[in-house]
Amino acid sequence: MATVLSDLIEASGVQFGTSGARGLVTQMTDEICWAYCAAFIQEVVPDAQRILVGHDLRPSSPGISQACVAALQSYGKEVIFAGAIPTPALASYALDKKMPAVMVTGSHIPFDRNGIKFYTHLGEISKSDEHAIIHATLEIAAPYSCELPANTLEPLAHYAQRYLSFFPANFLEGKRVGVYEHASVARDFIKELFTALGAEVISLGRSDTFVPVDTEAVSAEDQALAHQWSSKFRLDAIVSTDGDADRPLIGDEAGQWLRGDVVGLLTAQYLKATAVVTPVSSTTAIERSGAFNQVRRTRIGSPYVIAGMEDLIRGGEQLVVGFEANGGFLLGQDIVRGDQVLPALPTRDAVLPMLSLLAMAHEAGVTLSSLVAHLPKRYTASDRIKDFSGERSRALIKALSSDKAVDGLLGTLCGQLNSRDTTDGLRMTFASGDIVHLRPSGNAPELRCYAEAGIDARAQALVAQTLDLVRRQY
Repeated sequence: MATVLSDLIEASGVQFGTSGARGLVTQMTDEICWAYCAAFIQEVVPDAQRILVGHDLRPSSPGISQACVAALQSYGKEVIFAGAIPTPALASYALDKKMPAVMVTGSHIPFDRNGIKFYTHLGEISKSDEHAIIHATLEIAAPYSCELPANTLEPLAHYAQRYLSFFPANFLEGKRVGVYEHASVARDFIKELFTALGAEVISLGRSDTFVPVDTEAVSAEDQALAHQWSSKFRLDAIVSTDGDADRPLIGDEAGQWLRGDVVGLLTAQYLKATAVVTPVSSTTAIERSGAFNQVRRTRIGSPYVIAGMEDLIRGGEQLVVGFEANGGFLLGQDIVRGDQVLPALPTRDAVLPMLSLLAMAHEAGVTLSSLVAHLPKRYTASDRIKDFSGERSRALIKALSSDKAVDGLLGTLCGQLNSRDTTDGLRMTFASGDIVHLRPSGNAPELRCYAEAGIDARAQALVAQTLDLVRRQY
């Protein structure tokens, strides 16, 4: 019997967020996962012959992968199974081989949730592709699951070669780099890559259970660990990622985690980008740096960043890059340096920012902290309130639609409101130069708060105090 996917979505609660379909593991039944993948094939890539599939290290990911593979095979597609693999590695190989891909991952969200990301042979699906998937009419038929094929290591080797052929051989020689492994799907890959580039690698914090590391809201525990590790092992840097390795977490020689938008800004400078696309939540130090011909601001989410990059490329910009406040870096065009070519990768990547910052510091003969010290003095911070529904978040933002309501919540803390930006949530700029941005998460029932100020401690305080006021008043 024909079924409209939107009806199944409404019943299941598994919905598209800022990047991919997401839901509680209990909601992500074999049937709904099968249906999403079937709709992807039917509506977005009907002519594809081969589909690449991979997953992260969440306990639920192999089971969801079985449902995805069953759907793809039911449409007569050959499945190339990459097993546990970083999302950008899967995407890079799929782009190179001109095939679509499906990645089972919940990225940074808690382990009781998961998701599915879809790629065409050109990269991440668009919002219009999402709409086509949601409204697909399907003939759904069991079985909804199957055995996984034997996995291939070729996509991972391809990803390693991408960087080994671009960055100078052994440029990390003499450097001690800590790799915070936790449950990142890239933990072994990063150790092997950095070792191949000459670094002495120190393994840190490996976990047999899934750890939802959020690179935009680093926990107090992880902040303390970084300081301890840096002191104990005399490290030049600490590197890590979120669960599926498309967002970097980079610590300097003192164990201070660098903000993702700062990482993106430095990476863009190292690559000599002419234009940057980034969400409204990223630091205004990007514009203040004067390093780029254009800076375009978007809604939060890689599909919006990618759309902005494509528009600038069509407009004739020579080297367009994108990045998010979480540090995920998107390369819009090939980079050519002498005989070396780094192919475009218009999806979030964690490895390029890591290597770019270390190469930048190496070439300048300075520490990572020195790179940051030369940027305009704007500091950002972020945190969240968990178990804060999207409906509740939207009601809060609606309630703050008047200047009087903003003054009632933040007037004592921030002073006079200068302007508001509703591109994504509510971003408020005050006469003092302070910025407070509230928005519902697109991936989980959380209220996100971002702040920016001229002093680091002030930005941190703005986030903490704003969220405290929200808890008490709303």
